[in-house]
Amino acid sequence: MPRKVREMGIVIGTLTTGEKNCITDVAGVRVGHVTLDEKINQDGAYACTGVTAILPHEGNLFQQKVTAASYVLNGFGKTTGLVQVNELGVIESPIMLTNTFGVSGVTQGTLQFMLDTNSEIGHSTGTINIVVGECNDSYLNSIRECPITPEHAIEAIRKASNETSKEGAVGAGKGMMCFGYKGGIGSSSRMVTHGSTNYTVGCMVLSNFGQSSEFLAYRYTTSNVQSESTLSPTDGSIIIVLATDVPLSSRQLTRVIKRCGIGLGRTGSHFSHGSGDIVIGFTTAHHIAHLSDQLVETRTQLREDHPIMNQLFAAAAEATEEAILNSLSQAQTTIGRNGHKVEAYQF
Repeated sequence: MPRKVREMGIVIGTLTTGEKNCITDVAGVRVGHVTLDEKINQDGAYACTGVTAILPHEGNLFQQKVTAASYVLNGFGKTTGLVQVNELGVIESPIMLTNTFGVSGVTQGTLQFMLDTNSEIGHSTGTINIVVGECNDSYLNSIRECPITPEHAIEAIRKASNETSKEGAVGAGKGMMCFGYKGGIGSSSRMVTHGSTNYTVGCMVLSNFGQSSEFLAYRYTTSNVQSESTLSPTDGSIIIVLATDVPLSSRQLTRVIKRCGIGLGRTGSHFSHGSGDIVIGFTTAHHIAHLSDQLVETRTQLREDHPIMNQLFAAAAEATEEAILNSLSQAQTTIGRNGHKVEAYQF
């Protein structure tokens, strides 16, 4: 059975992981997947794709927003909603992941879910900003057939739970590749402490980047390195989602999520020309009411020069690196459209 790399004795960094070593170690965060793995027609078209939903808390996300930020390492991507996230510093919807041509269907489904649960949107109040990230899974998935529907997005949201998330070839990761091998969904977490105060940093990735020759595999094994794959993802990308319960401003959160790029680079990526390498971050420390008659609102935030900030930077880098490795270690060999096959990496 596929295992996390830590279960194989591969330890990344020095910080302690959370209980589940998953993004759902951050209290309130929930994850749901819908996976498609089926023939579309007799001409070889095949649905090898899916949707993943990440919910920052268990309440109404539109009514109680969370402080958020995003950071673009390389902008070859087709995400939605990030302009407003960076302008206002909040997220007010589930964070959705899927394939490139599934963005419209997932956006529509997520919008419909939010309209159904918030009757005032677009009526007695403003509109809503839906956040969707994507990677191109067209080697294994018949992406031109657009098998993702709005209903798949709604189902992923409804399936979301705070349990240890499935990883590898599940949800949005079903058809993804990483360093020429089977990639997809991966997750990890880190604990950050100061005295009796404990904070959690959780990371989830959708990995679909890199060529086999770029993978710094020697860093993670003492055995013979697996022979190189000749496959590489088309317009390979990675979406990194970082969650925490540390009280940070949107600007501070941007500083933290920038360090996710360090973890990505440690695996061998150089943020290639055709790669959409994008980080989305949020903190659950602040629930920001959609409506308020207050002129001033007060929030707590971490002091900028406190030593714990460096722990947060390290946690972002470590959790990202380990999440990418977990996306490889837990993915299974997958056959998709036209018989295309992508092998699992053997650590």
